[in-house]
Amino acid sequence: QLVESGGGSVQAGGSLRLSCAASGFTLDDYAIGWFRQAPGKEREGVGCISPPDGATYYLDSVKGRFTISSDNAKNTVYLQMNNLEPEDTAVYYCAADPTFFMTTGWRYPPYPYDLWGQGTQVTVSS
Repeated sequence: QLVESGGGSVQAGGSLRLSCAASGFTLDDYAIGWFRQAPGKEREGVGCISPPDGATYYLDSVKGRFTISSDNAKNTVYLQMNNLEPEDTAVYYCAADPTFFMTTGWRYPPYPYDLWGQGTQVTVSS
């Protein structure tokens, strides 16, 4: 099970940190991705982390603003979002993939991952 938290409403330029807590499995055995879906738009990949080696990957539009990290002791992956823009408004989801195909597949739909969190709303006002 994956549970996201940390969403909320901020003004442009603000920051939020989203958490994706795993239970029932060890994050180190999975690639973890962050995805978002804005109203009326398709879900898109924001980025991905491979906890065993710490490799991270990001959507071009969030590079330099968003950071994905993992805390194995807490079995939690984080998405630190700085300098938020109104275009970042969306429901954010995390997903887990034991095959690690996500480390390349996160960029392109579909996202055929079995483990998803429930999503957390991020709203950025101008």
